[in-house]
Parts: sequence; C-alpha cells; structure tokens
Amino acid sequence: MFQKILVAIDHSVTSQAVFEQALSLAKQNQASLMLLHVLSGDEENSPWWIPTNVDSIDWEVGAETDLDNWRRQWNTYEQEGIAKLRNLIAEAHRAGIKAEFRQIAGSPGRNICRLAWSWQADLIVVGNRGRSRVGELFLGSVSNYVLHHAPCSVLTVKAYV
Repeated sequence: MFQKILVAIDHSVTSQAVFEQALSLAKQNQASLMLLHVLSGDEENSPWWIPTNVDSIDWEVGAETDLDNWRRQWNTYEQEGIAKLRNLIAEAHRAGIKAEFRQIAGSPGRNICRLAWSWQADLIVVGNRGRSRVGELFLGSVSNYVLHHAPCSVLTVKAYV
C-alpha cells in the first residue's frame, strides 16, 4: 500500500516512537523511508528556542561575541540533527529498509509538505507534542499544519509524556 514513507524527526521524546512506527510500516509494506529533520526555532535545543520558564533574555542582539556564540550553538544543533538522522538510517538499514535523510532549515510544517510532494511520498509520519489548545492556538501545530496541507495520507503519533 505505501511505497514511500516520509518521517518527520526532531529532538522530542516522541521522535523515537515516530521512527519506530514508520519503520514497522516500512517493513510491512516493503517501503522506503525518507527521514526529515527541519532546523527550526520551535524545537528544543535550537539556538532560537526560548524555554517557556525564562522571564528575560540576557542575550544582546548585534554583539559580536553573542553572534559567535550563536554560530557555535547553531553548528552544534545542526551536527546533533545529522548524527541522530545517521543513527536512525543505520537502524533502518539493519532492518533491511532502504532509507535516506534530509536536514533543512525553515518552517517544519511547510518543509514536511514540500518534501512529501517533491519526493512523492505516499504517507507522512509525524509526531504530536500534545500542546494545550491555547498553546496550539498561539504557537500553531506542525502536525495540524501537515494534516491540512499534505499531498498524501498522514499518520500522527501521539505523545504520551
């Protein structure tokens, strides 16, 4: 039924469950996987991410040392994403599944849908962080965006954290 499964990966706790669900479906359908990590300010560990319990930001925009610090943080964030993707690809290959990955910066929802369209995915597997309705209203939801804009079927793996 599914031949090409796009898997949205991030640094959340749900991400491993998303991958395992996609891997199981790939085995059942002899499908290939495309793992995608979108570098985004919405993601924890991102240089742009601000924890919700922070009262103020001490970082001065425009200061050279701050920019150097941000670049180091960005490089670390980027390399952590690549390392995670490579580990998951190796796991898929050990299971006999053809898999590849992409890592791009930008809007997670839009980039997931764009790659699904250009790669001609049959299914997108994405996690759901379980934000409150108020949080989703103000911050949006990647899974909700994907569900409404995807060019194919979408499987949402619910976070139980």
